Amino acid sequence: MKKFAPSTPSRRQMTIVDYSAISKKEPMKNMLIRLPSRGGRNNQGRITMRHQGGGNKKLYRIIDFKQNKIDIPGKVEAIEYDPYRTAFIARVVYFDGERRYILAAKNIKEGDSIVVSENAPLKDGNRMLLKNIPVGYFVHNIEINPGKGGQIARGAGSWAQILAQEEKYTNLKMPSGEVRKVLNYCFASIGQASNPDYNLINIGKAGRTRHWGIRPTVRGTAMNPVDHPYGGGEGKQKRGTKRPKTKWGKVTGGRKTRNKKKWSGALIIKRRK
Repeated sequence: MKKFAPSTPSRRQMTIVDYSAISKKEPMKNMLIRLPSRGGRNNQGRITMRHQGGGNKKLYRIIDFKQNKIDIPGKVEAIEYDPYRTAFIARVVYFDGERRYILAAKNIKEGDSIVVSENAPLKDGNRMLLKNIPVGYFVHNIEINPGKGGQIARGAGSWAQILAQEEKYTNLKMPSGEVRKVLNYCFASIGQASNPDYNLINIGKAGRTRHWGIRPTVRGTAMNPVDHPYGGGEGKQKRGTKRPKTKWGKVTGGRKTRNKKKWSGALIIKRRK
């Protein structure tokens, strides 16, 4: 982590990730697209996701989550920052000359070689079938449906652990602590996702979240009765409701919201705490 001299009150505790591991190279222009900034609004112009809007302009990097170039070795040309995700990304040039962006593993660096194969060497950044990964190994960017591309453990420092191999399933311990079965002919990348220090960031000042496109959150108790179940009253008041509720009166906190009839519920061995 990088700290700053206390030149202002906000700088005193502000910390950022040390970006010295990032390559000083421009991103690939053919892999950049501009996503529309909707400020949390739907196609009718109504806010459906609060506290979004503003922020610095940014370009989306097209990431190869499938990594379907089987048995074609690649070399890491650069480790780059991605404004749309917390983990770093790696620019890989394959033996056939094609370049793609992939999620970078924790210990991967510029000049390293990687390969995607059904039974690849057990090295950080390599990608292989779950059934061929030994028990105890950490994996990231894990497929749920074969061929669809990685969907699990893609954030900074994320990992899932191989706990057991059973018939056509692999038992994985998820980042949340949940243990579930995943089809063992899905692909996963070896190692932990990059940028594990991300959770140690101290934002330091309100303006920094505004740069990220996050708008302020107002406490329900500070609102009027017309705007929130907790609103109104003289001075500081208690909640006044038996159960915690959202702005719209829906019960929240402690109530299970997962659909009991969801098909994948049968694959969950142990719930998260």
